Amino acid sequence: MSQSCTKFSGLWKIVVWDEEFFQGRRQEFTTECYDMRACGFQTLLPGWPCFEHVGFQGQQFVLERGKYPRWEAWSGSHAYHMERMSSFRPIACANHRNSKMTIFEWENFLGQKGELSDDYPSLPAMGWGSSAVSSFHAHSGAWVCSQFPGYRGFQYILECDCHTGKYKHFREWGSHAQTSQVQSIRRIQQ
Repeated sequence: MSQSCTKFSGLWKIVVWDEEFFQGRRQEFTTECYDMRACGFQTLLPGWPCFEHVGFQGQQFVLERGKYPRWEAWSGSHAYHMERMSSFRPIACANHRNSKMTIFEWENFLGQKGELSDDYPSLPAMGWGSSAVSSFHAHSGAWVCSQFPGYRGFQYILECDCHTGKYKHFREWGSHAQTSQVQSIRRIQQ
């Protein structure tokens, strides 16, 4: 399946540069980009989910309103090292006022469950008795789930309008998901 970057006027906008510190060629996008190379960018140095590989695959990061001059600004010093992004898309369902998610200890919505409507920098500190969250139901909003407390480690973007908001197994979280270890969760801001 071959897609190229498309641009149209919309509610979202991301501006990217092909060099660090906002240098080099600049391009504005208002919609998803399946493959940055098709738009003439070999490396993308930029709320949008951005992906390590073309076709929305690989490690995920969320870029919210702000400036990101180098990779450390979007990935942090304790996260997965990723110096380029190859595809991105907007999130339509991010809404802090109405965000609601149910988390489950086991696959297929089984085991201990918890209701979330706020940010949780540490699930163990809130009383979650397991290092795993194996299934999710995102009733509303968009969420970033992180492997470790403090929003560190691998990130997984879960949205109410994907999979009808139901993620019954960690393999549905993204192409890079290798474990159900989730220890912090936050709402995506727009």
